[in-house]
Amino acid sequence: MFLRIHKEGHTILLVSALILTILNVAVYQFWPLPFVFWPLLVLSIVFYLLILQFFRNPVRQIVASDNNVVYAPADGRVCVIEEAVEEEYFKGKRLQVSIFMSPLNVHVNRNPVSGIVNYFRYHPGKYLVAWHPKSSTENERTTVVYQFGEGTEILMRQIAGAVAKRIKWYISEGDRVEQGNDMGFIKFGSRVDLYLPLDAKIEVYMDQQVKGNRTIIARLNS
Repeated sequence: MFLRIHKEGHTILLVSALILTILNVAVYQFWPLPFVFWPLLVLSIVFYLLILQFFRNPVRQIVASDNNVVYAPADGRVCVIEEAVEEEYFKGKRLQVSIFMSPLNVHVNRNPVSGIVNYFRYHPGKYLVAWHPKSSTENERTTVVYQFGEGTEILMRQIAGAVAKRIKWYISEGDRVEQGNDMGFIKFGSRVDLYLPLDAKIEVYMDQQVKGNRTIIARLNS
């Protein structure tokens, strides 16, 4: 099967390939000892494959868009399910579901619903580990509020982690977006928070492995 690579990885993969090729050729030319060259070559290949898999971008189209269903916006492990106070936009209680994305996960972020981007903010910040309770309010992050249906709103937050220090987004306030389409990317380990209405029916459990555009996070009352 053809491996589709996300556009965020094109430059990194090209530069990495050039550096590793030059390094291995130089070692072969000036220090061609078998116990040096072959382990270096193997390590270079493994390192490059790790970067390659990080930037993979599998095609996962949603067959029928349904705004009564909130799909996972990212691949990873469910690390938070709780009632929490969202201070930035709602300033009140919501159901929070958080997904931790390890460096081995696909790091594409997708729109969990269709609708209007009612609010968007980028916040520079710290780089605490992504599962730290304060990462949601103190780390580098974006906040996106989607409005759909009869005025229902949900909030999604991209959060950088201790390793991830580059958040990318492809949406702006006022945009009309489609459920399942790419909305951003976080490089090298991170987290995504969802803040849902209190009457939403949560369909996932703690430590569950979820996939973007495949796993249903919650069902909303119509």
